[in-house]
Amino acid sequence: MTISFPIKFFLHCIFCWLGFLSIAGAHADSANANANANANAKDKESPWLATPLISVDPKLGASVGAMASYLFKVDQKSPTSMVGTMGTYSDSDSMIYGAFSRIYFGEDHHRIIAGVFGGEINNEYDDFLGTGWPLQTQDNLLGIFARYSYRITDNWFVGALGVSANYAVTGSDKITEGILELIGLTGFDSNGIGFIAERDTRDNQNSASKGSLFSVQNLAYRKSLGGDVSFDTYQIKFSQYLQLSDRHVLAYRYDSRLTHNAPVSGYSSVDLRGYTRGEYLAPHSMTFEVEDRMSLKGRWGAAFFLGAATLYDDVSDMGSASNWYPAVGGGINYLIKPQEKMLVRADLAWAKGGKYGAYLQFGTAF
Repeated sequence: MTISFPIKFFLHCIFCWLGFLSIAGAHADSANANANANANAKDKESPWLATPLISVDPKLGASVGAMASYLFKVDQKSPTSMVGTMGTYSDSDSMIYGAFSRIYFGEDHHRIIAGVFGGEINNEYDDFLGTGWPLQTQDNLLGIFARYSYRITDNWFVGALGVSANYAVTGSDKITEGILELIGLTGFDSNGIGFIAERDTRDNQNSASKGSLFSVQNLAYRKSLGGDVSFDTYQIKFSQYLQLSDRHVLAYRYDSRLTHNAPVSGYSSVDLRGYTRGEYLAPHSMTFEVEDRMSLKGRWGAAFFLGAATLYDDVSDMGSASNWYPAVGGGINYLIKPQEKMLVRADLAWAKGGKYGAYLQFGTAF
């Protein structure tokens, strides 16, 4: 079997990363053991976090970058908060950058997630929107988002969210631009506000071992808010975490996204590892995914996942196999912050039509 250059590049980076973490982890464990066996391990962890970001897929090619963040607690009863920045650059001359924050305060009665993002993405589609056409496009993105939630009782939160984005899509030539204009995929300026309600019983915000998360939210994009178009999106998400043993967790999720009067640029896409976001589009989507997570020796772990998504305009579209997109894969992970259960994971995924994805990212997939 011939291994493509992007996959060889990814595997080379992973082997280097594994070697570095093995040496660093052994050194850290040795240092901690020699310090004071009865000392609080949390006091020894640095509040700074840095990790490489690597991905390989047919859309962006080989992409490399980094994320750096600072961890802190606003109060002792709230989860650890985080502020940080990230950036990546790919061999298709694409770049993505941003800054983010995740703040918990008031004894976890208040939660804020916010960020700013931008980028220039050069896409190379082998099968654009299932038409069989190879297509090259350029996406230019710039946006800001914010979400605030307030705990109203026990594990229930309600809140508001808003997003403002400038999204432009251009073709690599006149023919491509004509195709994009014909199907309505030309980008737009959007400003939206919405409502969110969620129930969160997870035992950890970073890597849950038990509990569940259920959320319902909407975003109303309006011309009256300064956008180019008016449309609505609705999302329902549910994930559950079953602790089968001390070293074994089974996680699964269901996501549904619906749109009303959305332009093609606001359609739903496949949200599974192995697929390129934006290559397949439809007004609505549903996603199912199961992941088997296992703790191995020390800080190391492994995971195997299986999922499927469907894109549809009418419910009857779900009856066609061509509208379903399966994916399967697995990977390893390393606890970079054991006390906070923060990890870095390396995944390989295979999808429909010979598509693939390879990722080195921070945090669990869901």
